[in-house]
Parts: sequence; structure tokens; C-alpha cells
Amino acid sequence: MGPALALETISKRYGAFQAVQDLSFEVPKGSICGFLGPNGAGKTSTIRMILGLAPVTSGRITILGADDGRKVRDRLGFLPEERGLYRKMTPVDAIAFFAGLKGVPLGEGRRRARVMLEAQGLGAAANKKMKDLSKGMAQKVQLIAALAHEPEFVILDEPFSGLDPVNQQGLETVIRDIAAGGATVLFSTHVMQHAERLCDKVVLIAGGRKAFEGTVDEARATTPRVLELEGDIAPDAVAVLPGVASVDMGGERIRAALKPGASGHDALKAAFVQGLDVRTFHMREPSLHDAFISLTGADPDQVEARDGEAVR
Repeated sequence: MGPALALETISKRYGAFQAVQDLSFEVPKGSICGFLGPNGAGKTSTIRMILGLAPVTSGRITILGADDGRKVRDRLGFLPEERGLYRKMTPVDAIAFFAGLKGVPLGEGRRRARVMLEAQGLGAAANKKMKDLSKGMAQKVQLIAALAHEPEFVILDEPFSGLDPVNQQGLETVIRDIAAGGATVLFSTHVMQHAERLCDKVVLIAGGRKAFEGTVDEARATTPRVLELEGDIAPDAVAVLPGVASVDMGGERIRAALKPGASGHDALKAAFVQGLDVRTFHMREPSLHDAFISLTGADPDQVEARDGEAVR
């Protein structure tokens, strides 16, 4: 059984602007894959090529066995980053309309819409105008519209953008349920915490190039553990402790990055033997956010969109 999605050295140029370069990765069937990177990294351009909405400059894409996303569009669900539903339609009508574009009869689309709205706590809003719904409610309706035709492959572009923490948690549950039902999910985000909780696999991208492909644990393993010490201690004294690779200051704490395989126990033992004034210590395991910064040199929460990419 082949992957649900395979990209083979794809590139995309917009005139002189190189949005994506030599990008390759696979998404196994039935998995949740996070497509991660800062704003302007090339995520949206890649998604548009996967869907067949923009041609590749070079390379090859296979999705659900087809060489063009347009050939299998009725089997795909897509939530774009740019939200948009007809403001004067009701949620039921909007969902049924989009399901109808994917071959679902109108009556069945309306039935599914009511069931799914009820499941998301929006039953009371089923017949209101879209313009009268809150942003979070409208985003839930658009997500349902992307799922009502029961797609085999779901692509979500920055789905957590603009949602409050409660609705973000609810969306995480929806994504897990989609995968539990047998569908494959690819979602882009620059917020590492969502991917850390959800993903079977992650692909990290920066500057249009792949920086990493693998599991969350494999990504975190590329980044050193950090021993944080607080006390009247000279950084130079910490730098020579066994297992310490580098040292920097973080406020009143000294952060000692450990060498691969070092546990931190030997460094602490040596510190106490030498009589260093260690008042508190804490071993910090690397997060996916730490791994992203280590692998790409970019902070996904702070990097601004590059010229051109924000409107791609």
C-alpha cells in the first residue's frame, strides 16, 4: 500500500521569487501529518500544488494515486487559510452547497449538515445567517463544509488561526476523529504545540526547503536536553562540567546544553563535589518548538512573512 501523498523534489517559482525548492516528503494513509514552518516558509504554495490549484515548476506530486489533485478532488477536503462563506446563507445551506459540489445530493447534504452542526455544539445556529455568527462559530461551519462529503484526505491550512483556546482544543478533537475514521490529515501550522499533541509525523520547512521529516520524538531527539541551574555560579565553572556542550545565561539561570547521550546526572554530581552554589536545578526536555529553532535557525512564532508569499 503506497502513501496517500508523495512529493518528489517539487519546486515552485513566482517570477523571480522561489517559494518552494526541491521539496520531497510522504504522508502515510490514515496518518496525521503536520506541515510546519514560519509564515512565508512556502506551506500555502505547497498545499496549492498538492490540490492542483497551482502548477509545479518542477517535480512530481502523487495524491490518492493520481498525478493531479484535481482528478481526485471529490475525495479531498480542504480548509483554506483565507476563510470565506456566503454571509447571507445559513450554516445548513452553506454546508449542503459545498457538499453538493463534491457530489452529495442536496437532501443528504442538509441531513449531514444538521448532524455535524449538532455534534459541534452549533445546532441552535443551524438556521442563522453566517454574518450573525461569531468568528469561531463561522470557522467551525467552514470546517464542517470541508468534511461533509466524507473525504479520504483532508488538508487544513493554518486551521487554528484566530481561534480561542477552547475552540483550538475542540478542533484538535475533530482532527483526531477524522484520522480515527480512516482518513488522512495534513495540516499546516506555525504553532508547534498543536503538532506536538496531534501528529504521527511532521515535516519542517523553512525558506521553501525541507529541514526535517520524521516523528515528533525524532525531531526532539535532534535537540540537546538543557540543565538549568540557579545560584551564585560562574558560567565558566558550568561549562567544564562533564556532559556539558555549551552554556548561556537566561535571566538569573544558567542554561547548560548537554552533549548527545548525556543525562545531566554526571554534571550535577560534579557540581556538588566541586562545591558550586547550586540552589535549584531543572532538567528541561526539548520541545518541538526547540527542535524547529535548532533545525532551521528560525522561530516559527516570530518570523515575518517574506515578500510575496503572504499572498500566494
